[in-house]
Amino acid sequence: MADFFQTGAMATLHRLGEPGVDRLEAQLRQFVEDMPIALVLPCHVSEIGTPALRGILNALDEVDYLRQVVVGIDGATASGWRKAREFFARSPRHPTLLWNDGPRMRRLIRKLAAADLDPGSTGKGRNMWLCYGYVLASAEAKVIAAHDCDILTYDRELLARLCYPVANDSLGFDFCKGYTARFTHKLNGRVMRLMFTPLIRSLESIIGTHPFLTYMDTFRYPLSGEICVDLDVVRRTRMPADWGVEVGMLAEVFRVTSPKAICQVEIGDRFDHKHQELSPRDAGRGLNKMATDIARCIFRTVAAEGIRMDSGLFDTLLSAYLRKAEDTIRFYHADAEINGLAFDRHQEELAVNTFVRSIRTAAREFMQDPLGEPLIPNWNRVESALPEFFEELHAAVIADNS
Repeated sequence: MADFFQTGAMATLHRLGEPGVDRLEAQLRQFVEDMPIALVLPCHVSEIGTPALRGILNALDEVDYLRQVVVGIDGATASGWRKAREFFARSPRHPTLLWNDGPRMRRLIRKLAAADLDPGSTGKGRNMWLCYGYVLASAEAKVIAAHDCDILTYDRELLARLCYPVANDSLGFDFCKGYTARFTHKLNGRVMRLMFTPLIRSLESIIGTHPFLTYMDTFRYPLSGEICVDLDVVRRTRMPADWGVEVGMLAEVFRVTSPKAICQVEIGDRFDHKHQELSPRDAGRGLNKMATDIARCIFRTVAAEGIRMDSGLFDTLLSAYLRKAEDTIRFYHADAEINGLAFDRHQEELAVNTFVRSIRTAAREFMQDPLGEPLIPNWNRVESALPEFFEELHAAVIADNS
């Protein structure tokens, strides 16, 4: 998008002019001499062999500045693990795979739990956390980039633009969040458009201006799975194990580093990926569950900032959110209309009604247990409690890949 507006809360790096991927990659090859980069791909076994993942691997075959590629495999039985190894063995990048449900990894997870360092239940957050741990254990990189495995519009430019702000040490960024326009023949990104942003702005209307809410509202696409982060920040960052991982990561980065060291970067012209079902009648699936996990994460983070979250606030919040979301639908309808995109008003209203229930569920769960499931401990704490754990994790991953 032709835009270079800065919000002021953090740096926004826009995509202006020609892509220039060859120029970016040439500079990245120089940067990695001092700032080697690891790419982490959290993957579910069901994604093995999909067109999206094949396209990602094909693009990575042409990238020569990465020091290592680490893929966390969730949900794999022994046969699924063999399938994953066969699939990734075809790549010249020779990625290192983590069998997160294999016997060696399960044994290490039990050891963590016995030491009061429980990494939580299976999910994207735990997958990423284990991959980060392996990158730390292997001591080959100083920067970690990460993105999902369901990106249908993946190309080398996306990765280069994601890595550049942190790998270029002279820019002074420790954390970078990728963003791009989410549309095809219609507007996508329902959870961000219709739940996250109206919810954050409704909280602001009730609580007033607050640095954390301003920070979260500054991100063009806060639920993006595309990030790049300095390894020192990784060591100090806790993570949620559930769908709240993106919001939880942003909250932790806000806590452990300065906004001046945080940026967002436009990583492409447009973005498309696998779309979750809304699941309006099932709170345990699809966007319904995602919205609940995200709202719960927001409530706990806001409470940790010293703001009282009680039943009166939540009653007001639900009404404020519904009004804000209804106004938002009208804005996006106009946006779709002027660009000739399809816009299903009924489906948009259905999504908002579903998200009202998601927010209500998250509020009820927060009121019942304000702390909830603890965040996964940061790697500094793990290393302090179990000095030998990095060596054991590295050995387990190497054995699984042998």
